[in-house]
Order: sequence, then structure tokens, then C-alpha cells
Amino acid sequence: MASPSAPRRLPAPLLAFPAWAWLLFFFVAPVGMVLWFSFGYKPGIFGTHANDVLSFDRYIEALSPTFFATFVNTLWVGLAGTALCLVIGGPVAYWMAVKAPMNRRGLLLALVMVPFWTNFLVRTIGWQVILAPEGWLSTLLQAVGLQEGPLELLYTRTAVLIGVVYNYLPLMILPLFVAFDRVGGSLREASKDLGANRIRTFTQVTVPLAQPGIIAGVLLVFIPLMGDYITATVLGGAKGNMIGQLVASQFQTAQNWALGSAMAVLLILVIALTVAAGALLLWLLTWPARSRRRLVLGDAS
Repeated sequence: MASPSAPRRLPAPLLAFPAWAWLLFFFVAPVGMVLWFSFGYKPGIFGTHANDVLSFDRYIEALSPTFFATFVNTLWVGLAGTALCLVIGGPVAYWMAVKAPMNRRGLLLALVMVPFWTNFLVRTIGWQVILAPEGWLSTLLQAVGLQEGPLELLYTRTAVLIGVVYNYLPLMILPLFVAFDRVGGSLREASKDLGANRIRTFTQVTVPLAQPGIIAGVLLVFIPLMGDYITATVLGGAKGNMIGQLVASQFQTAQNWALGSAMAVLLILVIALTVAAGALLLWLLTWPARSRRRLVLGDAS
């Protein structure tokens, strides 16, 4: 009697087809269209783009001194905002994963996610109300004597920095919490048993093992932050311009799709080069530590 045949498995390429189709139609195709538009020009007052004559003129225009200053400001806000999210979110995530009681961690994670229950724009407008010269924060500071006049913080780069840190901080805390939680208390206890103090255990055991989560948190914050234009529009005004705001204005207001596409492509290149430079810097900084931890087999001579 013949044994029943095993169920046939679907080929691996067929299983990956939905993901590849999604990536092709919703990422590769739109980026390709933006790249194609960036080589064109605005044909007239009522036209949006034309590609009968291809050139790099829009890139030259996007790198003019006026727009270049906005690129520099965007990069500064992106790096500073990501660093602040890491500095603020790191201790919070470590406390939640290591120090907080096990039965309270679910509640703490829910509290971290509470800002996401509200629309991104509504949260940002809330900060506009708080930082306004006639807002409650300005009134409170004047009442306690810490501020002589109205608070002049709204529509500045500092206000944009406050807004992006508030909006993107949960994206840093969540991967850091997972990374610190996976390290496990047994490894920290083993490090202490071998004579390491708390600082050495944290720097040489916890942080290296949590490095993938730290990198994931930095990327999750830095990449969308660089393209954010809602926070800059609501809180920045003329002093807190970011390149995402200029890209949106070129597409929606100026109807210059070619220049907006060139700015978008340059923004992608800036993000990619910054991430690559950060990866190279991280590799160089951790190379001595990797060399010390390298295991050599065989004769030492």
C-alpha cells in the first residue's frame, strides 16, 4: 500500500511575490517617477512638468544658496532630534526593560504608545498652543518669575526640535526596549560574578548586545524625521524651514514638479550618505573593542 504523499510546499519565489509586488508598485515605481520628473522643467504658468528636454538644471537650482541653507538646517534638526531621542529614550527603555516590575511593563508600553492614538497633525498643533506667546506655558513662566515677557519660542528651530522629539520619541523607545529586554538578567549577573561593576557591565555587555536595537531605533527616527514637513510648517514658520516643507510647497503651491522632484532626490541622497557615514563612524569607533574581544586559536607565538 502506497504511503500518503507529503503536502506540496509553495516555491519560495511565489511566497515572496506579494512583498516584491508591494515594493515594486509602491516604492520603486514612485521613486522612479520622481527621478524622471527631476530631469524635466516647468513648461509654463499652468503646467506642472515636461520632460521633452532633459537636464540637470533643477538640481543646480535646488542647490542654490537659498535652498542649500534649508538642507543644512534639515540635517541639523535630523541629527539633533535623533540624538535627543536616543539620549531621552535610552534611559526610559532601559528602566522599562530592566528595572520596572514585570507585571507593569505592558502598561508602560501602552503609555508610550498613547501619543499614537491621536493624529500626528493634532499632536503638533497641541505644541503650537503650548509654545504660543499667550499660551499657558508662557503665562506660567511669567507668573513664577522665570520669564519677564511672553515666551518667544514658537516659529523657531528650537520649537521644531521640540516637536520632532515629541513626535518620534516612541519610535526610539520601542526598539530599545526590545533590545534591552532580550539581553537577559543572567548575562548581567554573570558579568557581576566575574568582577565587573554596573558601568562596565552596561558598556561592555548590555550595550554591545543591544546594538541592533539601537541602530534600528536611530534609523526609525532619523529617516522619517528628515522628510517631516508637518512639524516644520506648524511650529517652524520662516525660521524653522525643512526641506520636506519645500518639497511639499513645490508640488502643491508652486506646481513645479521638476524642482520638487530634484529636491526629493537630493533629500534621499543626503539621508543615504548620512546613514553610510554614520555606519562607517560606528565601525571605526567599535573596531578597537572588536579587536580586543577577538579570539585567537593556536599558538600565541
